[in-house]
Amino acid sequence: MANAEIFTYASDSTLYSMGWSVRKDKNFRLGVGSFREECTNYVEIIHLDEDKGQLVSDPALTFRHDYPPTKLMFMPDQEACRPDLLNKQSDFCAPLTSFDWCEADPKHLGTSSIDTTCTIWDIERGEVDTQLIAHDKEVYDIAWGGWGVFATVAADGSVRVFDLRDKQHSTIIYECPVPNTPLLRLSWNKQDPRYMATVIMDSSTVIVLDIRYPSLPITELTRHHAPVNGVAWAPHSSAHVCTAGDDSQRADASRRWLAGEAVHA
Repeated sequence: MANAEIFTYASDSTLYSMGWSVRKDKNFRLGVGSFREECTNYVEIIHLDEDKGQLVSDPALTFRHDYPPTKLMFMPDQEACRPDLLNKQSDFCAPLTSFDWCEADPKHLGTSSIDTTCTIWDIERGEVDTQLIAHDKEVYDIAWGGWGVFATVAADGSVRVFDLRDKQHSTIIYECPVPNTPLLRLSWNKQDPRYMATVIMDSSTVIVLDIRYPSLPITELTRHHAPVNGVAWAPHSSAHVCTAGDDSQRADASRRWLAGEAVHA
């Protein structure tokens, strides 16, 4: 498109989650999930109709999702060499809290659950590759740091790193100083896997960790004035992290956080 424009899509419901498609052959496509306090939620796949100049939903790709979907992701298939499929939801496992796709090997994804486990799925075979007990309490988020290595956060207040080559052990790289205070979100820096960021429940602080130096945060970002709900590293840069919170603010921190100073938009 020659000119940058803003496009708006009006849904019939409050939208709770969103994920962009990364396929080169499917431009301007994203999935959105509804939030309804009942078992009638759904996921829509919308795209930009360039002839009409507006975002439209494809009814053939809209599907029911009983509970509000907490996270949406498309397979990280940059070269568009895998089938473009929608997977059906499963009814045989405990409630899932989050998941992450392994960019180093997109046939694998990991899920976290309230039953203290994490499960690694081989989606090409449609089978469980590995399931392990990750924490003592509910696991709230999971993030890959490369093939075979992932990290988790949980209600026990710890960040743990797992290597699938040694499934019996994990490394605790951070524990919340307030006992049994949950960690809710985790984001691993995709460009520089030495760093990750995590969010404490009901806290306005974002904890930035260097996995080479366990236990102590490399810095704490404290520009929010209300609890932080989400955190994500920029996919193209190791030097920028974005956060969102209950103060209705989005905050962007640059590499200057290494010196303990955050720069915000």
